[in-house]
Amino acid sequence: MKKLLLATAGVLALGAVTAQAADIPQRMPTKAPAYVAPALYNWTGPYVGLSGGGSFGSGSDAGIVGGTLGYNMQSGPWVFGLEGDMNWLSHTSAAVRNNWLATVRGRIGYAMGATGSWMPYVTGGVAFGDISNSVAGVGMVSDSKTGWTLGGGIEAAISGPLTAKLEYLYVDLGDGPTLAGVGSNYHSSIVRAGLNYRF
Repeated sequence: MKKLLLATAGVLALGAVTAQAADIPQRMPTKAPAYVAPALYNWTGPYVGLSGGGSFGSGSDAGIVGGTLGYNMQSGPWVFGLEGDMNWLSHTSAAVRNNWLATVRGRIGYAMGATGSWMPYVTGGVAFGDISNSVAGVGMVSDSKTGWTLGGGIEAAISGPLTAKLEYLYVDLGDGPTLAGVGSNYHSSIVRAGLNYRF
């Protein structure tokens, strides 16, 4: 009889513990937060900009400052663009000089980085400018010329539609005017930095 009472008490105690365990709310498994890919930077659209730097060549160095107008079209990571600029040059002293320079160039870039927000590019096209030729004691002559330009650079988004660039261009305007039997030729390496605002 004693064994029966002990067995019954054990069964009742086990049932009570099981019932209490059933009443405890079960923790629901939690899902990991969904991965959200960073938004890709969009290079497509028109833009305007300012640039400044230095021009080195043709026996003289000069400061250069100018404005830029362009348009980009993006296809995947590739960015195709057309860009024009107008620049003014400041020489300290030179027999052969270039006072203004304009270029119309195509650009091909490749958007890189996790968000595609920086872009190395190559560029090339037509250059226009004046070549001034001066001879001491004789005077100075100037002529507008058409030549070519080729270069490359890197551009990066820095805040919203604002981008910054660092660029190198080689410019060759060919032969300029002759004065008192002295000819002239203009070619230059341009290194400049710029800011662009994309609309």
